[in-house]
Amino acid sequence: MAAYAALISVMNIIEQIQLHPHPPISLDQFQIEPLVKNVTFFLDFLECYSQLISSQDTYHLLESRIANTTYAVQDIIESHIVDQIHGANIGSDKEFYNGLTEVIQEMDFIKKEVMQMKENNMGLFLHKDSSTVDIGPLRSRFTGQNATVGFDDVMEEMMDMLTGRQSTRQIIPIVGMGGIGKTTLARNLYGSRLIVRHFDMLAWATISQEYSMRGILLEILLCIKSQESKETYSAMREDELGLVLHKTLIGRRYLIIMDDMWSIEAWELVKFFFPDNNNGSRIIVTTRLRIVASQLTDSCGIEMSFLDDDQSWNLLCRNVFGEQDCPNLELEEIGKEIAKSCKGLPLSIVVIGGLLAKSERTREYWEYVLENISSIVNLEDNERCLRILNMSYDHLSVHLKPCFLYLGSVFPEDDKIRVSWLIKLWVAEGFLKPKSGKSMELVAEEYLKDLIERNLVLVHTRGSSGKIKFCIIHDLLRDLCLRQAEKEKFVCVFTRNNHSSLDARQIETQHRICIHRGKWEEELDIPRMSHAVQSASLTRSMICDFKEVLPSLNMRLLRVLKSNDRALHYGDIYSIEAIFQLVNSRYLAFRVDWMQISKYLSSLHHIWNLQTLIVYGAWNTIAPPEIWKMHQLRHIEFIMLDLPDPEMDGRDQDKIIVLENLQTLLQIRNFKCSEEVVKRIPNVKKLRLYYQDVEELSSFCLNNLCRLEKLESLGCYFAPEKEPIIRNHMLQNLDFPHSLKKLSLYRTRLHWGDMAIKIGSLPFLQVLKLESNAFCGDEWETIEGQFSNLKFLLIEGCGELRYWRTESSHFPCLEQLSLRDLYILEEIPWDIGEIPTLETIVLKYCSHSAVISAKEIVEEQLENGNEDLRVRVYFWKHYQLENLVTTPNFQVEIH
Repeated sequence: MAAYAALISVMNIIEQIQLHPHPPISLDQFQIEPLVKNVTFFLDFLECYSQLISSQDTYHLLESRIANTTYAVQDIIESHIVDQIHGANIGSDKEFYNGLTEVIQEMDFIKKEVMQMKENNMGLFLHKDSSTVDIGPLRSRFTGQNATVGFDDVMEEMMDMLTGRQSTRQIIPIVGMGGIGKTTLARNLYGSRLIVRHFDMLAWATISQEYSMRGILLEILLCIKSQESKETYSAMREDELGLVLHKTLIGRRYLIIMDDMWSIEAWELVKFFFPDNNNGSRIIVTTRLRIVASQLTDSCGIEMSFLDDDQSWNLLCRNVFGEQDCPNLELEEIGKEIAKSCKGLPLSIVVIGGLLAKSERTREYWEYVLENISSIVNLEDNERCLRILNMSYDHLSVHLKPCFLYLGSVFPEDDKIRVSWLIKLWVAEGFLKPKSGKSMELVAEEYLKDLIERNLVLVHTRGSSGKIKFCIIHDLLRDLCLRQAEKEKFVCVFTRNNHSSLDARQIETQHRICIHRGKWEEELDIPRMSHAVQSASLTRSMICDFKEVLPSLNMRLLRVLKSNDRALHYGDIYSIEAIFQLVNSRYLAFRVDWMQISKYLSSLHHIWNLQTLIVYGAWNTIAPPEIWKMHQLRHIEFIMLDLPDPEMDGRDQDKIIVLENLQTLLQIRNFKCSEEVVKRIPNVKKLRLYYQDVEELSSFCLNNLCRLEKLESLGCYFAPEKEPIIRNHMLQNLDFPHSLKKLSLYRTRLHWGDMAIKIGSLPFLQVLKLESNAFCGDEWETIEGQFSNLKFLLIEGCGELRYWRTESSHFPCLEQLSLRDLYILEEIPWDIGEIPTLETIVLKYCSHSAVISAKEIVEEQLENGNEDLRVRVYFWKHYQLENLVTTPNFQVEIH
């Protein structure tokens, strides 16, 4: 929702100017007060009323006007900021204040119209009358069977839950994204002969987003009492209908299906009318929201998953050919690709199958369908497909809509979205609403979790600590985002279908532009796009993988520049110097192709609001001293960055700028962790240090690391000329904070006996990575009471390790063990297999005896009934493998 995002952004801009120690402009309090009041009023209106009256044309018109005036406020304020920093005489302060006054007046006019609209809609939905809803002969709708291809295992599991011996009334949720087959599964259960015979009474109620207690009760009663007409109950009050239902169900074994539930409130309205007869009655609830399922019951219920390739092809065949097989091998080959392209979503497969069933069966036509899956699904059976998907978007809270549209639009199709990037971008865009006591990153994580709970975003990969590392979005939902983003002018995404038609006039008002490389890259008209983009003077965000169309100084208001391919090069097309003229930027991520950029960083402090600076390819870069005055900085990432000591002024001790927002520092060379530095970065969570060609570590004050009480992830890498002296320095100077959750050490050359002193007692440590002689010596013996929360352990390149002695209780939470390049390790300790939480052991290029011990461990665990433990082994080709047969629990790969 563009209006909401713009309003939150304006509030953030005003707050940043007011809180900045050296703001680039001043704001007149007599203008700020009415502006903030208007923005607050509009935010309240959108948050409280958008879902109630979003179907009205008047609402959409007002929303569009709110967005446009709010964008105008941003343009006026941020243009003035740029002019002041660059020293331009384009407009005077008087013109700035006059422009702001005009926009505030326009907001006042819109505010009056909004108030009138609120008054006209007073009481809307407070008295929903379901008596006008056509219930119809519901029972007859579900007596037929639907295709259950891919649901066989789930059907069997559900049958067991429905007919099991547990006598108390059970609620069984079926959870999954729209179109994944929840209702189809429920319908097939409802019409199953076994289920019909098992239960005395069956009823179905479709809840959906708009529901009423009266409507739910009527629908259920008319299923159970099919001989009755709706008029029989028309004069009854809600409580009377509930009493009739309760009396009807008393003593009977019943099955009630409540389809498409969006909130727990629907259940709360009617739950008292479903008696627990202690005879095995069941209630099935289908929902897209995990939170609803968890509120209904403690049991996990059923979570629907996507179909695999074989299941997808079988379902497509069923819809195209009925009970027959595909008659043509040529079509079968293409058909399997079509089924695979539907990404396991039954809704897509059924829509495509319906189209193919009534179309010509030629290779040419099926190839056309394969190339145009998304557009065909969105056009064919339009009412059904778009309605199902749009419901998920329409039901989103207003604060989640910009985040969802952004996630689904600015990343390429089929992209695995790195969560850390996504969160940084959400924060930089400025449409996250601050929450007291929480960082913006934490707010963003909560938003993402909410979208995942709603089955709009899927977890793809978790990191070693268990946090979500990558997420994905289904193609159909991405198409929904693209359509909605275009409709609201929220993001302009250059696609195969629109890139040739977009011209300068359409681009010049766009606030966000995305251009991605992809499988259709060769079809792009790069010169045309480049020309069109140059007119985008109001653009705030540019996410682009083509150096030819990257922004010039014309994009003076740019906040976000992200180029994550090898697209941004120093040269004739675009100057790195131009990047550091983008003084309004909050997020800069680009590649410099191994060049030195230190001379350009001297103007870094002019980017007054910079939050994230990510530079790919830059070695030997020296940051300017002014970086310590950039209080908005949140994330700094370089391949190698030299960070100078902060300038100390004895007369100005009370005016030290603390970088309270700074959370990430990667990768800092020869970092001096003095008391002065620690005071300035108290909230750093992720720190990676690299020490090169140093003989004396004491001057770097690594003992002060323990004062970074918010530090969660630390990497220490050493490349010393005299390695033997490092251990003594490590023992004397390296002191880790207790807050650490992840620790990576490289060439620290500590002894295994030092582990208990330095690391083992860290109470929250979940991930430990020891690489390239981080620890030395031939024997490691662990002790009781340490590594209490460790989940992931990597030992790589600690080539002296021969004996490892431990007990299962020494690693009570270990889930993954990874060993690499341990050529003389005799065996993995036998007790490792007894760790109840252990899921995976990975050995890469380790000794043959260590591999044999891993094989014996997994075999013993299988004999003891533990089928969850998996071992993966990697060998070089020249190794002789004997008695290493691959099994489901013991996988061998040769490289």
